[in-house]
Amino acid sequence: MTTDKTSTAVVNPEAAKGADTVVDPRLLVREQGLGGYITEFKRKMRGGDLGSIPVIIGLIIICVVFQSLNSEFLSAKNVSDIAVTMVATGMMAVGIIFVLLLGEIDLSVGSVSGVSGAVVAVLSVTHGMNEWLAILVAVLSGAVIGAIHGFFFARIGAPAFAVTLAGLLFWLGFMLQLLGDTGTINLDSDGVVGNLTTYYFSDVAAAYGLAAVAVVAYFLSAFLDTRRREAAGIPARPLVDIVVRTVALAVFAFGAAFMFNQYRGLPLALVLFLIVLVGTDFVLRRTSYGRKIFALGGSVEASRRAGINVTAIRVSVFSIAGTFAAIGGLFWASKIAAANQGSGAGDLLMNVIAAAVIGGTSLFGGRGRTWNALLGVMVIVSIQYGLALEGIATPINYMITGAVLLITVVIDSITRKTQKTAGRA
Repeated sequence: MTTDKTSTAVVNPEAAKGADTVVDPRLLVREQGLGGYITEFKRKMRGGDLGSIPVIIGLIIICVVFQSLNSEFLSAKNVSDIAVTMVATGMMAVGIIFVLLLGEIDLSVGSVSGVSGAVVAVLSVTHGMNEWLAILVAVLSGAVIGAIHGFFFARIGAPAFAVTLAGLLFWLGFMLQLLGDTGTINLDSDGVVGNLTTYYFSDVAAAYGLAAVAVVAYFLSAFLDTRRREAAGIPARPLVDIVVRTVALAVFAFGAAFMFNQYRGLPLALVLFLIVLVGTDFVLRRTSYGRKIFALGGSVEASRRAGINVTAIRVSVFSIAGTFAAIGGLFWASKIAAANQGSGAGDLLMNVIAAAVIGGTSLFGGRGRTWNALLGVMVIVSIQYGLALEGIATPINYMITGAVLLITVVIDSITRKTQKTAGRA
């Protein structure tokens, strides 16, 4: 008589279940208290997962150094001025982040921003067009210009660097042609564009209300996300971690609200910038379109084989960059209450790219968030204002900003090598 060994084998279901279950070490953090968080922090450092830690530390150092040199640095007026000034560059940096996530670059954003301001000025001031309609035309112009760049890059196959460098020169000349012989068109300081950087919500409830909404929204978003992840059996952030982060956000948000209310109130420009950051962050992290952008930044060939329309995504991303360049140009025009030949020139392009990279977006593609624009532009504008308070010349400003950018790129490169060593890239 023969016996089928497979049929007589006895298997203990409970033992098999325990043997097959592999617990993700990140799930043990909540059970290990403070020691678990320290261990998790070390693991992230070894894996090159620095996140926003370097730029946050840098911001703290900047504030401490400049405040020690001049007590006016953290005054209500200076903080409010920094918040308003950073919006134009920050808006443009949001668009650049989309391009950097592909591992590409757009050198034309400065010139496109100048074209936007010139279009609004010519249409609304010279030709008497309704200002809202002129703004719409300007923003759409930026989107079309970006799509043209994307077409030559994605469809024709020309390098993005060369295409956008050509765009930088072409659109600069186009802006000068629009402005004409005078070279400057003044805008109505009380108009729609003028109010972008001059309007403040003077009621104290506005700033505190926005801070409260931001804190509550963050907590609910993080808490519900944790519940969904736990229900799916995947690593989730512990409740105590969410509470600590929420408290930290509350301290920063209500502290900023207090400072704004000590001066003129909550700036409209900052509100619009935050709305853009929330919206674009949702698009990148919560939509299939955003996931496709990250996929392309990781591997174009793998994305193509996965059925992603690489050409369409690339063209749309450059169109987004052009759109935000145009929006940033409107804020710059509002800041100087005019469109002139210097719009979009100077160190603007450098600052836009630096803001994205310093904030934590990788130059190599596939890693970054639109919130990086906020952190990066805060660093740049804070340095500029701090040096201005000390009366330090512009050349030194350029040198320091360049050094900060170099340090950031070095950190990014080291991070990528560390991740490869740890098997994460």
